[in-house]
Amino acid sequence: MKDITKYQGVIPAFYACYDEKGEISTEGVKALTRHLISKGVKGVYVGGSSGECIYQHVDERKKVLEAVMEEAKGKLTVIVHVGCNNTADSVELAAHAQSVGADAIASIPPIYFHLPEYAIAEYWNAMSAAAPDLDFVIYNIPQLAGTALSMNLLKEMLKNPNVIAVKNSSMPTQDIQMFKAEGVKERGENGFVVFNGPDEQFVSGRAIGADGGIGGTYAVMPELFVKMDQLIRENNIAEAMKIQYKADAIIYKMCEAKGNLYAVMKEILHRMYGLELGSVRLPLAPLAPEDEAIVVEAQKMIEAAIKEL
Repeated sequence: MKDITKYQGVIPAFYACYDEKGEISTEGVKALTRHLISKGVKGVYVGGSSGECIYQHVDERKKVLEAVMEEAKGKLTVIVHVGCNNTADSVELAAHAQSVGADAIASIPPIYFHLPEYAIAEYWNAMSAAAPDLDFVIYNIPQLAGTALSMNLLKEMLKNPNVIAVKNSSMPTQDIQMFKAEGVKERGENGFVVFNGPDEQFVSGRAIGADGGIGGTYAVMPELFVKMDQLIRENNIAEAMKIQYKADAIIYKMCEAKGNLYAVMKEILHRMYGLELGSVRLPLAPLAPEDEAIVVEAQKMIEAAIKEL
């Protein structure tokens, strides 16, 4: 049986790191990796939405992962999102992830064209075949991908023994329960993982059966999610919910910005810790001058919430 304990906990989605010219900053990648290690998170999710993957070339995505692995190997669980909008590039990234020693690969379904489920299964299985030593995580984010993970598609994918988890970013927490039950039915009680995706629902997702979480705001306030995780494991849901409400208020504040959420969070990390992560890649919107007050307020909220832990 596979070891699922390495996936149980708080796994921040890793941010894209750029230099002043907008190119990949390997120094920024390494600094962010070291920072997250110091915060006691379980792992990192590299090359997903927070990593701005759809705006990066295959070679850039390889460069990011290689820099992460230099710092994280043996210290963090590393899950690599390898999905591209064609199978060939996805397969190339999957093989690369295995070659550098990642723990697992993950993928959304192909976007834009609405493909039949058998074609989506073939797409995912091709990646898995290119990295046969790695676990495979299905990434369900229908509000962005345009395709939802159905129970029939999950059952088909569970025929692949490397499929060990679903990263569930759909909004209904019921989906977590359904995917978890089907995975356990096929893999056994300790053989399948579901990650909570929506950060605003970390506690409720865990309460209904998620084993851990992968989230885009974890990296800007990892202390809050690590503490929530601890309290949930202690069955102290009431105290975990208090922190959840604070985290949600911070998220809502950051989302008030005209600039993209990732631009806001990277600026906050720069101000709090001196991390040089750059801005975001166009067409994502960089920070606007009027976002200054929002960044300042969100940073104060984060610092206050951490101080109260």
